[in-house]
Amino acid sequence: MLTRKQHELLVYIDQYLQKTGCSPSFEEMKDALQLRSKSGIHRLISALEERGFLVRRHHRARALEVIRAPNKTGVATSGESPRNEAPEPAPSFTPNVIRGDFTPRLPGVRAANDAAAIELPRYGRIAAGLPIEALRDQADTIEVPVTLIGSGEHYALEVAGDSMIDAGILDGDTVIIRRSDTAENGQIVVALVDENEVTLKRIRRRGNSIALEPANERHETRIFPADRVRVQGRLIALMRNY
Repeated sequence: MLTRKQHELLVYIDQYLQKTGCSPSFEEMKDALQLRSKSGIHRLISALEERGFLVRRHHRARALEVIRAPNKTGVATSGESPRNEAPEPAPSFTPNVIRGDFTPRLPGVRAANDAAAIELPRYGRIAAGLPIEALRDQADTIEVPVTLIGSGEHYALEVAGDSMIDAGILDGDTVIIRRSDTAENGQIVVALVDENEVTLKRIRRRGNSIALEPANERHETRIFPADRVRVQGRLIALMRNY
């Protein structure tokens, strides 16, 4: 799932590699995407790495490798474009989210596309800005395509706030969470703070502290002692109604 900026950066890096044989600098990427700081580029590259589109060769300078190249429709594919072909013009962007279907249906009638859906509990709204108390209403459920989830236990949460917009997570979106009490640095997680506040943030462990990072320059990173934060799940998918 790529946001517009993630997709623009992937296209830029891919075409730059084809033209020069090396990856662009962070300054060049910042200028190409018209961002104010290189920290935004760092976040975009981390997101592309997590989604399997880029890999960083840490033992080499300026070494980014596109492992899933963008296609003409703006949706990344698993096969790379042949490197000996001329670069394609920048493709139009298509949001890679699940759109809501509000078509009325008769009781007992199920569309063919719904046959591969599963019901997940939706626990209510989670702050993507300041933390709020977790809302757990197990009577509320949502149907999710089985292609969005894998093994394990999952649940859904509705996002409130704008602190994760640079990661493509908007106010009102529904995020699909795989229940887990562990996460790697840089993953977006549901974090329980002080046993009664829940927030959706990118997690970073720094010694005996845990940083919960937003994806919006207008919001600040919050740092807690490790014993005040518990991971309750990892973000694996997002759904959006239009």
